[in-house]
Amino acid sequence: MTDRKNNPRDAENWFASPDDVNEFENHYSGNKDTWDKAFAWLNNVNLQSIAPGKYEIDGDKVYASVAEYVPKELKDTRFEAHRKYIDIQYVVKGVETIGVAPLSKGMVITSFDAERDIGFFEIPEADCKYYTVEPGKIFIFFPKDAHRPGIRSNDGEVRKLVVKIRL
Repeated sequence: MTDRKNNPRDAENWFASPDDVNEFENHYSGNKDTWDKAFAWLNNVNLQSIAPGKYEIDGDKVYASVAEYVPKELKDTRFEAHRKYIDIQYVVKGVETIGVAPLSKGMVITSFDAERDIGFFEIPEADCKYYTVEPGKIFIFFPKDAHRPGIRSNDGEVRKLVVKIRL
Protein backbone atom coordinates (compact mmCIF):
# COMPACT_ATOMS: atom_id res chain seq x y z
CA MET A 1 0.00 0.00 0.00
CA THR A 2 2.01 2.89 -1.25
CA ASP A 3 -0.92 5.14 -2.22
CA ARG A 4 -0.94 7.88 0.43
CA LYS A 5 -4.76 7.97 0.46
CA ASN A 6 -4.89 4.29 1.37
CA ASN A 7 -2.00 4.24 3.84
CA PRO A 8 -3.23 3.67 7.41
CA ARG A 9 0.19 4.61 8.71
CA ASP A 10 -0.28 8.33 7.87
CA ALA A 11 -1.38 10.20 10.99
CA GLU A 12 -3.55 12.57 8.93
CA ASN A 13 -5.84 9.63 8.16
CA TRP A 14 -6.66 8.97 11.81
CA PHE A 15 -10.00 9.98 13.30
CA ALA A 16 -10.06 10.86 16.97
CA SER A 17 -11.73 13.55 19.02
CA PRO A 18 -9.38 16.13 20.61
CA ASP A 19 -9.80 14.30 23.94
CA ASP A 20 -8.81 11.05 22.27
CA VAL A 21 -5.71 12.64 20.74
CA ASN A 22 -4.58 13.61 24.23
CA GLU A 23 -5.52 10.18 25.57
CA PHE A 24 -3.59 8.53 22.74
CA GLU A 25 -0.50 10.66 23.44
CA ASN A 26 -0.67 9.78 27.14
CA HIS A 27 -1.21 6.08 26.50
CA TYR A 28 1.47 5.95 23.81
CA SER A 29 4.09 7.67 25.99
CA GLY A 30 3.41 5.22 28.83
CA ASN A 31 3.23 2.14 26.57
CA LYS A 32 5.56 2.99 23.69
CA ASP A 33 6.86 -0.57 23.26
CA THR A 34 3.33 -1.95 22.93
CA TRP A 35 2.22 0.67 20.40
CA ASP A 36 5.44 0.32 18.43
CA LYS A 37 4.82 -3.42 18.08
CA ALA A 38 1.35 -2.69 16.69
CA PHE A 39 2.74 -0.11 14.25
CA ALA A 40 5.57 -2.43 13.19
CA TRP A 41 3.04 -5.18 12.45
CA LEU A 42 0.93 -2.75 10.41
CA ASN A 43 4.00 -1.68 8.47
CA ASN A 44 4.96 -5.25 7.62
CA VAL A 45 1.65 -6.85 6.69
CA ASN A 46 -0.09 -6.67 3.31
CA LEU A 47 -3.57 -5.56 4.38
CA GLN A 48 -5.00 -6.39 0.96
CA SER A 49 -4.01 -10.06 0.99
CA ILE A 50 -3.73 -11.15 4.63
CA ALA A 51 -6.27 -13.90 5.33
CA PRO A 52 -9.25 -13.19 7.58
CA GLY A 53 -8.61 -14.29 11.15
CA LYS A 54 -6.95 -13.34 14.40
CA TYR A 55 -3.24 -12.46 14.58
CA GLU A 56 -1.27 -12.35 17.81
CA ILE A 57 1.16 -9.44 17.80
CA ASP A 58 2.25 -9.30 21.46
CA GLY A 59 0.34 -11.92 23.43
CA ASP A 60 -2.86 -10.50 24.88
CA LYS A 61 -1.37 -6.98 24.89
CA VAL A 62 -1.77 -6.46 21.15
CA TYR A 63 -3.59 -8.50 18.54
CA ALA A 64 -5.35 -7.92 15.24
CA SER A 65 -8.41 -9.33 13.56
CA VAL A 66 -9.13 -9.24 9.86
CA ALA A 67 -12.73 -9.75 8.77
CA GLU A 68 -14.70 -9.72 5.53
CA TYR A 69 -18.46 -9.15 5.72
CA VAL A 70 -21.45 -7.37 4.27
CA PRO A 71 -22.42 -4.48 6.57
CA LYS A 72 -25.88 -4.55 8.17
CA GLU A 73 -28.82 -2.18 8.17
CA LEU A 74 -28.67 0.44 10.94
CA LYS A 75 -31.56 -1.23 12.83
CA ASP A 76 -29.54 -4.46 12.99
CA THR A 77 -26.48 -2.90 14.65
CA ARG A 78 -25.75 -1.72 18.20
CA PHE A 79 -23.35 0.60 19.93
CA GLU A 80 -20.54 -1.26 21.68
CA ALA A 81 -17.71 -0.35 24.02
CA HIS A 82 -14.74 -2.09 25.62
CA ARG A 83 -13.11 -1.82 29.04
CA LYS A 84 -9.75 -3.56 28.59
CA TYR A 85 -8.79 -2.69 25.02
CA ILE A 86 -8.43 0.27 22.70
CA ASP A 87 -9.80 -0.40 19.20
CA ILE A 88 -8.04 0.76 16.08
CA GLN A 89 -10.38 0.15 13.14
CA TYR A 90 -9.42 0.44 9.49
CA VAL A 91 -11.57 -0.39 6.47
CA VAL A 92 -9.17 -1.93 3.96
CA LYS A 93 -11.72 -2.44 1.17
CA GLY A 94 -15.30 -1.31 0.69
CA VAL A 95 -17.43 1.25 2.50
CA GLU A 96 -19.32 1.18 5.77
CA THR A 97 -20.79 3.68 8.19
CA ILE A 98 -19.60 3.90 11.80
CA GLY A 99 -21.54 5.60 14.56
CA VAL A 100 -19.63 7.33 17.35
CA ALA A 101 -20.98 8.61 20.68
CA PRO A 102 -19.83 9.21 24.24
CA LEU A 103 -20.32 6.07 26.30
CA SER A 104 -21.50 8.32 29.15
CA LYS A 105 -24.72 8.89 27.14
CA GLY A 106 -25.40 5.16 26.80
CA MET A 107 -27.99 2.96 28.44
CA VAL A 108 -26.95 -0.69 28.84
CA ILE A 109 -28.74 -3.14 26.53
CA THR A 110 -26.94 -6.29 27.70
CA SER A 111 -24.66 -6.95 30.64
CA PHE A 112 -20.98 -6.43 29.98
CA ASP A 113 -19.23 -9.62 28.86
CA ALA A 114 -15.83 -9.47 30.59
CA GLU A 115 -14.47 -12.51 28.74
CA ARG A 116 -15.17 -10.96 25.32
CA ASP A 117 -14.52 -7.41 26.63
CA ILE A 118 -17.71 -5.98 25.14
CA GLY A 119 -20.88 -4.29 26.24
CA PHE A 120 -23.81 -3.11 24.11
CA PHE A 121 -25.62 0.17 24.53
CA GLU A 122 -28.50 2.28 23.31
CA ILE A 123 -27.64 5.94 22.80
CA PRO A 124 -30.02 8.80 21.96
CA GLU A 125 -29.65 9.84 18.31
CA ALA A 126 -29.01 13.45 19.37
CA ASP A 127 -25.71 12.28 20.92
CA CYS A 128 -24.55 10.23 17.91
CA LYS A 129 -22.43 11.12 14.91
CA TYR A 130 -22.17 8.90 11.86
CA TYR A 131 -19.27 8.70 9.43
CA THR A 132 -18.99 7.06 6.03
CA VAL A 133 -15.73 5.14 6.17
CA GLU A 134 -13.67 4.19 3.14
CA PRO A 135 -10.06 3.03 2.91
CA GLY A 136 -7.75 5.78 4.02
CA LYS A 137 -9.29 6.61 7.40
CA ILE A 138 -8.53 5.04 10.76
CA PHE A 139 -10.80 5.23 13.79
CA ILE A 140 -9.45 4.86 17.30
CA PHE A 141 -11.85 4.08 20.14
CA PHE A 142 -11.00 4.27 23.84
CA PRO A 143 -13.19 2.78 26.59
CA LYS A 144 -15.09 6.06 26.94
CA ASP A 145 -16.08 5.90 23.24
CA ALA A 146 -19.15 3.96 22.17
CA HIS A 147 -18.98 2.91 18.54
CA ARG A 148 -21.44 1.32 16.15
CA PRO A 149 -19.45 -0.30 13.34
CA GLY A 150 -20.59 -2.34 10.36
CA ILE A 151 -23.51 -0.19 9.16
CA ARG A 152 -24.41 -0.60 5.49
CA SER A 153 -23.45 2.30 3.20
CA ASN A 154 -23.94 0.37 -0.04
CA ASP A 155 -24.35 -3.24 -1.15
CA GLY A 156 -20.66 -4.13 -1.24
CA GLU A 157 -18.53 -6.31 1.00
CA VAL A 158 -16.10 -4.79 3.50
CA ARG A 159 -12.64 -5.98 4.45
CA LYS A 160 -11.71 -4.56 7.84
CA LEU A 161 -8.78 -4.67 10.23
CA VAL A 162 -9.22 -4.16 13.97
CA VAL A 163 -6.13 -3.90 16.16
CA LYS A 164 -6.72 -4.29 19.89
CA ILE A 165 -4.30 -2.66 22.34
CA ARG A 166 -4.63 -3.54 26.01
CA LEU A 167 -4.96 -0.67 28.45
